[in-house]
Amino acid sequence: MNLLSLFSDKKFFKDTIKLAFPIALQNFILSSLNLFDNIIIGGLGEVAIASVGLANQMFFLLNLVLFGVVSGASIFTAQYWGKKDLKNIKRVLGICLITAIAVSSVFTIAALLFPKPIMSIFSNDPAVINMGANYLRIICLSYIVTAVSFAYAATLRSLGQVKAPMVVSIIALGINTVLNFTLVYGVAGVHGLGVYGSALGTLIARIIEFILMIFVVYKFKFPLAAKPKELLDLSMEFAKRFFKITIPVILNESFWALGVTIYSVVYAHMGTAIVASTNIVSTIDRLAMVVFLGFGNAAAIMIGQKIGQKDEKTAFLYAKRFIIMNPLLGVIVGLIIYLGAPSILFAYSVSPEVHNYSKSLLHILGIFLCIKVFNYTNVVGILRSGGDTKFCLLLDIGGMWLVGVPLVALAGLYFHMPIDKVYIFVFMEEIAKFFVGFPRIASKKWINNLVVH
Repeated sequence: MNLLSLFSDKKFFKDTIKLAFPIALQNFILSSLNLFDNIIIGGLGEVAIASVGLANQMFFLLNLVLFGVVSGASIFTAQYWGKKDLKNIKRVLGICLITAIAVSSVFTIAALLFPKPIMSIFSNDPAVINMGANYLRIICLSYIVTAVSFAYAATLRSLGQVKAPMVVSIIALGINTVLNFTLVYGVAGVHGLGVYGSALGTLIARIIEFILMIFVVYKFKFPLAAKPKELLDLSMEFAKRFFKITIPVILNESFWALGVTIYSVVYAHMGTAIVASTNIVSTIDRLAMVVFLGFGNAAAIMIGQKIGQKDEKTAFLYAKRFIIMNPLLGVIVGLIIYLGAPSILFAYSVSPEVHNYSKSLLHILGIFLCIKVFNYTNVVGILRSGGDTKFCLLLDIGGMWLVGVPLVALAGLYFHMPIDKVYIFVFMEEIAKFFVGFPRIASKKWINNLVVH
């Protein structure tokens, strides 16, 4: 089959855009407003940028664990939706909510009781530790409501209902940005609260998002509008099947998050200016990835539904299309980042040192972005949609902990290399994952129907 025939299916592209665009738009707005928040905090100085960035590593860790939980749930939801099994979809949502609330409660308690020890993991700068700890005490109160919103939004997307979570998220994020600016700097003679105003604004916005999400689901009677009895109609056998697939995803995201945290620890010990520059670049990285988050999620939904319908041939065809299309788009976006780095950084009021660091890191990101996109599409969009979660676990952990983490730690802490050299080693894990993960697609071993019983 040549490329022309592979991409001649108009319905495929119509369905892809219908799913991918709202998800990409939601993530674009999220990343854009995170960028604006970053710029808002940037006006308070490099200590403020570093404090908020490192304190939010706690939420980053939680977010990735939650992503593991809802990703596992989404695998089942997409396949159950393929066979229109609403009863089991509600059960999946129920077990997803229970798990998400339990995990976020642990993170909340830890952040409330041990904010300074947590910040000390990431930095040895007393000013950063104190400011970050106070920020963490406020922002952690949003973790549980965020987990519930996340569970509903991800499950809705697996049903193909992508517009509702997008609209709710856009409203909440807009409120977040307005509140952050107002509370950080003050307005109409009211004194600003600095970084603590940002934490308070984010907390209020996430509570509003939670309320809106529940309201929309039940007001418009989406398939997820379940009674508590339906959500809790869980047998031990059902729970075992769910966690057999989901636990590898949770472990995958958790160990990956821990690895990224190790990167942050290495950066923190290289200096506050480097922490500021890596936080800036990570925000731009997330903004660049929004298109591929959309297409990756569309791939997971479309492939998962075809597997649930027992149409394995079409599922494999979709996989081939996505694994070619997404990295090609990655080359284009990477080129834009590389060439546009000076313009992208124009909005930041930072020292020349941080500016130069950030520009170098953006060049490296632009070069390696297409490989990162390939791996994201492969793991999240293709392999997981077929329930191949154990292989994904080994692939991600192997790439990060056998390649990325050792190289970055040695380069940054032992050999004391400059940040641009250290940052290149971060992407060596992506290179390793590419060579190991590519043959798995062709093998078709990842295609597993999880809802036939």
